[in-house]
Amino acid sequence: MTVVAATLYRAGQCVGPVSLDAVPECHGDDEFVWIGLYEPSEAELRTIADRYRLHPLAVEDAVKANQLPKLDIYGEQLFVVARTAHLDGDHIRYGETAIFVGKHHIVTVRHGSARAHTALRKELETSPALLRRGTDYVLHAILDFIVDGYQPIIDQIEECVLEIEQSTLDSFLDREQISRLFTFRRQLIRFQRVTITMSELVGKLVNLDIPCIDRDIRPYFKDVLDHIRRTEATTATLREVLGQVFEVSNLLEQQRQGAITRQLAAWAAILAVPTAIAGIYGMNFEFMPELKIKGAYFVVLGVIAALCGVLYARFKALKWL
Repeated sequence: MTVVAATLYRAGQCVGPVSLDAVPECHGDDEFVWIGLYEPSEAELRTIADRYRLHPLAVEDAVKANQLPKLDIYGEQLFVVARTAHLDGDHIRYGETAIFVGKHHIVTVRHGSARAHTALRKELETSPALLRRGTDYVLHAILDFIVDGYQPIIDQIEECVLEIEQSTLDSFLDREQISRLFTFRRQLIRFQRVTITMSELVGKLVNLDIPCIDRDIRPYFKDVLDHIRRTEATTATLREVLGQVFEVSNLLEQQRQGAITRQLAAWAAILAVPTAIAGIYGMNFEFMPELKIKGAYFVVLGVIAALCGVLYARFKALKWL
């Protein structure tokens, strides 16, 4: 059985582990069981489902682990699907956490998530006054834990993009850098789909009357919603920065190409002077009086040098050279 933890809580205190062969009796509002599963098989999950009367459709979704964030209500129980994310190189990898919430139980099923809930459990156990609020507060804590993992992804991508942006001011973007920018753009588009659906999910927990969710817990979900919206805004801004990097890179490349073109044109004009004069003297005319003038060779060289100097000075003043 892929059980990470199965613990009974009473009045915010950890009573101890529970057996999965039988459902412990929970009488008070502040008593509940928290079971954590990691990538269980269908048979293992259905064993838990039979014990806690989890809805078959929700169990089927939890086994497949290919759902977008959503909230389903089955009688007095909730089924919540949240998407986890972490950065692997230049790619965002996604996992899924399915959460079954009842009045006296909460079952979490993790698939592909690199962050376990062990640290979260320990943190909650240090705050009995909050943990005694029940399963709805634990649901808030799990969603907050997942959403808090989003912002570091954006921060890391932002640092990479800013480095590439700085390099555009120094030289042309190479093929690898351009490929990375397009990769980041695709990753952010997919990431926005997740954050938008996560925002809709948490928005329902904030605004709707839902079983197992007390009104006094809604402000906590509102805080999670604020975190998601902040991440959404940062993601949108980063996408704009990516577009601006492309535009700036294209403008700078055009500018550099224009400067190179002007330099080539200037040198071509300068070299055209000796080429034209030498071409004239290369003609096979029978009568060319200046060929008989003493020192004409040096005069022609002086004229060529003077004309080339004038053109060079002119182009230098125009900043073409």
